[in-house]
Amino acid sequence: METMENSYQSGIRAVSGSRAILWIGRVLSALPALFLLFDAIMKLVKPPFVVDATVKLGYPETGIIPIGILLLTCTIIYLIPRTAVIGAIFLTGYLGGAVATQVRAGQGWFEILFPVVFGILLWGGLVLREARLRELIPFRN
Repeated sequence: METMENSYQSGIRAVSGSRAILWIGRVLSALPALFLLFDAIMKLVKPPFVVDATVKLGYPETGIIPIGILLLTCTIIYLIPRTAVIGAIFLTGYLGGAVATQVRAGQGWFEILFPVVFGILLWGGLVLREARLRELIPFRN
């Protein structure tokens, strides 16, 4: 039988462990989100290097602003706690399109895997932030 003191101490460990997991999740979520926000803003501002890179990937210049609006919207939806899951789903689609674009353009492994890593960070951070998602993951202790 566990004493009251041991029960209290294990409860403190669980809470502090949960806090650490929450903060790790926030950091893992923030890193790709900040990059995606920056990327969206750059698409809206359209400096010459963004236009050149987009056109080289096979997209018309007229598509840059709509892509930027789409990316900005999806990222904001991801950053709002109540809509984070649907935002992650939207960003997964966006990043899948980025992978397909890189493959079609004949880019190297780094360019192809870069959006995949962002997707892993987005979902990893979200899973660590949301206990309900952790319950859906089939991993067991």
